[in-house]
Amino acid sequence: MVSWADATVNFPGFSAEDSAKIDKALEIAREMQAKAGPEHALRPRGEDVAAVLTAVHLDVESLLAALLSDSRVAELYPVTAVAETFGSTVANLVKDVTWLNKVNIYSLEMANQPNQSEILRRMLLSMTHDVRAVLIKLAFRIQRLRNLGKEATEIRGFIARETLDIYAPLANRLGVNQFKWELEDLAFRYLDPDNYFAIAKALSEKRIERESCIQAFLEQLREHLRAGGVEAKVYGRPKHIYSIWCKMRRKRQSVDELNDLLAVRAIVDTPATCYTVLGIAHGHWRYIPKEFDDYIANPKQNGYQSLHTVVLDEQGNRIEIQVRTQAMHEFAELGVAAHWRYKEGSKFNLETERNIASLRRILYDRDNGENLLDHFRTELFSDRVFVLTPAGKLIDLVKGATPLDFAYAVHTDIGHGCRGAKVNGRIQPLTYKLRSGEQVEIITQQNGAPNRNWLDASLGYLKTPRAISKVRAWFKQQRIGDNIAAGKQVLDKELKRVGQKSVDMADLAGHFKCADADQLYAALGRGDISRRQLAAALKTQETEPEPFALRLSPRPAAGRSEVTVAGVDNVMTTPAQCCMPVKGDDIVGFVSHKRGITIHRGDCENIRHLPAELHTQVLPAAWSEQQGAYTAPIQVRAFNARNLLNDVSQALAAFKVYITSAELKTFDDFSALLRLSIQVENTGQLNAVLARLGQLPGVLEVRRRG
Repeated sequence: MVSWADATVNFPGFSAEDSAKIDKALEIAREMQAKAGPEHALRPRGEDVAAVLTAVHLDVESLLAALLSDSRVAELYPVTAVAETFGSTVANLVKDVTWLNKVNIYSLEMANQPNQSEILRRMLLSMTHDVRAVLIKLAFRIQRLRNLGKEATEIRGFIARETLDIYAPLANRLGVNQFKWELEDLAFRYLDPDNYFAIAKALSEKRIERESCIQAFLEQLREHLRAGGVEAKVYGRPKHIYSIWCKMRRKRQSVDELNDLLAVRAIVDTPATCYTVLGIAHGHWRYIPKEFDDYIANPKQNGYQSLHTVVLDEQGNRIEIQVRTQAMHEFAELGVAAHWRYKEGSKFNLETERNIASLRRILYDRDNGENLLDHFRTELFSDRVFVLTPAGKLIDLVKGATPLDFAYAVHTDIGHGCRGAKVNGRIQPLTYKLRSGEQVEIITQQNGAPNRNWLDASLGYLKTPRAISKVRAWFKQQRIGDNIAAGKQVLDKELKRVGQKSVDMADLAGHFKCADADQLYAALGRGDISRRQLAAALKTQETEPEPFALRLSPRPAAGRSEVTVAGVDNVMTTPAQCCMPVKGDDIVGFVSHKRGITIHRGDCENIRHLPAELHTQVLPAAWSEQQGAYTAPIQVRAFNARNLLNDVSQALAAFKVYITSAELKTFDDFSALLRLSIQVENTGQLNAVLARLGQLPGVLEVRRRG
């Protein structure tokens, strides 16, 4: 380990100016350490953490931040002073690292809850402004583990478990293998000392000896490749103890049965050269046939490609050789076959893949610190927020999510019953935009129900599609009668708001592809049609230009329509304009104080929804034997308006049916709506007419209106 006990040492790779800054930071750190209380005694010192960071060749700002993020310094030396002395970059790094060192979200229960550790790892990355802060935090954790033997047994177990669940996978994703293996080995040592020391003892060589074995093998391999005219980048390292333990459990083998405790990798330029390297290796060392895998000719399902073989060196050591091209290597490291994923066994997520691949590419671009800083915040989990339940469970939500979204993410019933929320202990509105790291407590009402306003996007109650779908599903499950009543209220309120007195319900229902007014009301009541959509439809009707209308003179009526009301004939009656009954329809009479007796169809909406106190004004009615002509309103929907009116006119003429009025509307999608009033003798003739019109070319729908 590099020691910086002497503040005047010139550090390799740093200019005299940078070394002076490090000396100043060391001076401040030691001064604060001398003033700090005994509670910091077991905490890592900043200079030891900075020494750990030299393994990954970080810049001077990172080393300064490591020195000044020491808990003793952070407590006694404010960030404002850091900014004044060392600049805003170092101060921001110190702020991030201090937050990471203090964050206290992990619990041992998380290890047994699906995705909790993964969500916490994402949260730590999303709330850090600079990727270097994560690396400094990993160095702090390494130093904490090195001194962990001095801590109480319970603390040792907690820190070690947290390391394996959270920080070792982070180091792996960042590609910092020097940190990953030490984090895993030290944590494994405290979690399972018996197996740790058993494996260490079972290995025939100690780590240094194994590294020497690898170096000797690499030199021989390079020499054989040069002799064969092959250019290759060859490197390797021995497996560490935790990796060996994981493989023993996965393969259910002892240490002696494992074939790849020592491994090397050769990177070449073409796939053909991969096989050349394989031939050279097999020509100079004895190989184990059952351990040979050709993933170039037969890639894994995730696209991974490489040649794997195990050979025996002169001392009988089993050494695994992997051969691949640079493109294969980059795909394995950054693509869907990334080493960290299939090692950890985590579920594939394309967006996470892109984020981590981007982060690792940024990490390797050490020559451009500004580029690294700019991309870290914009590319990594920028569209997510991570919030906590009162019990400490992490919930992953989209950016802009509200406490109501949170409630539905926890449980559907909690969302339905939500009536308020506390964020970090303070009451906040349900439209409050949550931020990562906040704790949310939902205030519920027993047997509570969603509010229809929650579905109004302009009010900002809900952001997540899952929560919106849950609210819509609840309203769909309610009784149809309640939905119709609620829908009528919605329409009435919207009509008043836009200043309209009435609306053509048939046209409005057709606009929303509803079969009739009831379906439209129900859709409004359930929230399937939002108020914004309704307002837009009403505005379209209000501002729509006067449609083309063809008015035809009716033929003389064949006589007043005659009906028998309550068994009495020759009664003066008037056909109701709302449903326009035709002879053959089931009919009833309604006694009106202003218009006498009006004749309605039995299924007329106005009759069906009469208040109870008016039921006594409904009388039975029947058609008389007298022939007459009855006006029936119909509508025809077609692909386009071309020849539509002419075709309909000719079809009606064949039935000797007269047109009393006609309106033709055309729409932007070239479809057309033709509304007609025709005179027919009875429902039989009307049905025949409708059937014939439905057979005309281009006609989509024909139906009776009213």
